Amino acid sequence: MEDPVIVFEDVTMRYPNGHVALEEVSLSFGRGEFVVVVGLSGAGKSTLIRCVNRLVTPTEGRVIVDGTEMTGLGDAALRRARARIGMIFQNYNLVRRSSVLRNVLAGRLAYLPTWRTLLGLFPRADIELALRSLERVGILEKAYQRADTLSGGQQQRVAIARALAQQPSILLADEPVASLDPPTAHQVMRDLKRLSREENLTTLVNLHFIDMAQEYADRIVGLRAGEVVFDGPASGVTEKTFEEIYGRRIRPDDLRGTAAVAAEADVPDVETPPVAV
Repeated sequence: MEDPVIVFEDVTMRYPNGHVALEEVSLSFGRGEFVVVVGLSGAGKSTLIRCVNRLVTPTEGRVIVDGTEMTGLGDAALRRARARIGMIFQNYNLVRRSSVLRNVLAGRLAYLPTWRTLLGLFPRADIELALRSLERVGILEKAYQRADTLSGGQQQRVAIARALAQQPSILLADEPVASLDPPTAHQVMRDLKRLSREENLTTLVNLHFIDMAQEYADRIVGLRAGEVVFDGPASGVTEKTFEEIYGRRIRPDDLRGTAAVAAEADVPDVETPPVAV
């Protein structure tokens, strides 16, 4: 791989209670790759991607992002590095009482002086970028509603728009569809895949659902007990591969439902009156 965007070099993460979440992990990810990380709960998936933006700091090894070693950065440099790394969480991490637009504008905070963020004075260009980001995920009409009036799928699309507003080169998604029903989960994954392609983003997505991993990934990385036990193209993955990753037979709760069925049920959101904030 030429000029990888993300590099893990012998990364180990040992928590204070002695739990080893990652053990001597070495991986690299290229520009524009759409990678799905799979494994059982506790396998180290969340720790892996949180090492990229240093929400978690490894106890050993190095994580290098766009040529910068994340593990050695001070506060100011880390803030600058994180500005180009979008993050999407399972539970959306929105300010629920704020408007959708203000939540998306939070993606611009790293680029603004503190006094502007405290006063909520966003440049016109940032507001236009935030509105375009909402349009790209299909919920521009929700811009002035409070975030807590939206459905779970709509809130996750707000979170995607917020990450887009950062104008990132890397996108991280930590179990982004775990709380969503199958049709909505597939809509969110289609949005992530499309935007990743359009922006040529290096994208790492943690998933438990093996059918969705096969449907959307270019490459699958399998973790078990903090170790990489599989790394290869999604096209070559079989049910047997997942059984080897999980260390057991595949169960119904490892599946989210087929994209074909989900697409049939994917209908536009019901309009609700805007709420000014």
